[in-house]
Amino acid sequence: MLTDTKLRTLKPREKVYRVADANGLCIEVRPTGAKLWRYRYRHAGKPSMAALGEYPTMSLAEARSERDQARAQVKEGLNLAHVAKAERAARMERASNTFASVALEFLAKREKEGMGMDSVERGRRLIEKDLASICNLPVAEVSATILLAALRKMEKRGIVESAHRARGLAGQVFRYAIATGRAERNPAADLIGALERPKTKHFASIILPSKIGELLRSIYNYQGSLVTIAALKLAPMVFVRPGELRYAEWSEINLDKAVWDIPAEKMKMKQPHLVPLSDQAVSILHELHLLTGGGKYVFPGVRSMRRPISENTVNAALRYMGYDSDTMTGHGFRAMARTVLDEELGFPVDHIEHQLAHAVKDANGRAYNRTSHLPARRKMMQAWADFLDSLRVGAKVIQLERQSA
Repeated sequence: MLTDTKLRTLKPREKVYRVADANGLCIEVRPTGAKLWRYRYRHAGKPSMAALGEYPTMSLAEARSERDQARAQVKEGLNLAHVAKAERAARMERASNTFASVALEFLAKREKEGMGMDSVERGRRLIEKDLASICNLPVAEVSATILLAALRKMEKRGIVESAHRARGLAGQVFRYAIATGRAERNPAADLIGALERPKTKHFASIILPSKIGELLRSIYNYQGSLVTIAALKLAPMVFVRPGELRYAEWSEINLDKAVWDIPAEKMKMKQPHLVPLSDQAVSILHELHLLTGGGKYVFPGVRSMRRPISENTVNAALRYMGYDSDTMTGHGFRAMARTVLDEELGFPVDHIEHQLAHAVKDANGRAYNRTSHLPARRKMMQAWADFLDSLRVGAKVIQLERQSA
């Protein structure tokens, strides 16, 4: 029988040798000095040997316990070599089915199903940045406690709304993992009510005509890149959602017909949308086409023509110009247009709402299609661009009579 004292005194030799303990357990001493636990057994009448671990990482008592478990498996008729192979495969499968790998697979699936590119990118950022602490864990081993710890870090950074989005996304990932046989439960469901409630906050916007004029002058005097300047100039004219603007493609824009045809998969409501382009918008796009027209995106990023500008580009430019997040945001151009087109220029609300791509319905409860009121909306968009120009140059604003529907 081996003892700890005897194990410590075993010295390496020129060749490998083994010293027996009992019931098939032995220690193998290698010329390098490494000491490895082995279990000798017979399966189907043939002698074989299984590796248990290395001494002293695995103590004598632990080695004997492992031997006893192996003996029990042999008595049940199992081949330890096959058992070890199955365990290795299971470990490899757990390692490959990390939370991050399953989450990215889920987002790729949703992207094929029509999820907006902005939403996909936001999801990837939540996974790779905000949930980085659980990314490399097997998805089946992420508990509610572990997930909550990651979300608490987001709360401490003051991004409570993002923490709630991360919990929601994690819940979708776990449900997908369950459906594909890689997890058995959804720990995100246990965290409902565990996070702080986010404070309701509307997108900041400038709606006073005099202040809009100041903002437009700041935009036209901005000294950033030509792509960013074009995006800033077009944002108030077309007042689409920031993600719809930055993912604009030249294939969607017909400058001859002065229209931007946004496909359904890029829209929040998953309905195709037409944006009539004013003369001013067409002029800006013509100039930009000389710079970026050879690529896919109207507003490509600085580092690669294959990707659009960052979602923070417009907001960062506004901050540089002195407009903080409580004063103006890229999304705020929509509220600006919605308010001023109604209250100052008097255009019909349903025309404005339709141009905003909101869920507008007619008197019979049917959703308008993308061409509804198109001639009237085209006139509205030109009047809006002209009005913005008058504010920018400081012309006297004449309030129009309310337009008839």
